[in-house]
Amino acid sequence: MSRFDKRTAIRRKHARVRRKVSGTAARPRLAVNKSNSYIYAQVIDDETGTTLAAASSLEKDFKAKFKGILNKEAAQEVGKVLGERAKEKGVEAVVFDRGGYIYHGRVKALADAAREAGLDF
Repeated sequence: MSRFDKRTAIRRKHARVRRKVSGTAARPRLAVNKSNSYIYAQVIDDETGTTLAAASSLEKDFKAKFKGILNKEAAQEVGKVLGERAKEKGVEAVVFDRGGYIYHGRVKALADAAREAGLDF
């Protein structure tokens, strides 16, 4: 008899997404990961296995601004900063990897803010 494990379900969904989504040098992958306390995002070139840009709510600026409270506003700020950092590295377009999470709430807020910062996906 097995119990439902939320983390296992998310991992299975993420594996399903990753079968179809892969980042290239021309169009790297914007990967999102979240916990109850923080949200993380990276722009990754899967061909070389390198991270081109990253941002998270764990950084000092975010911790001071949001005082450890993760909400849509914090996710929007992370998306905005990630978009700016990616643009500095010359990244214009990305493919979005939602990490097995539902495209709703904080994940959607991060994606919309990255689009507003100039990323195309």
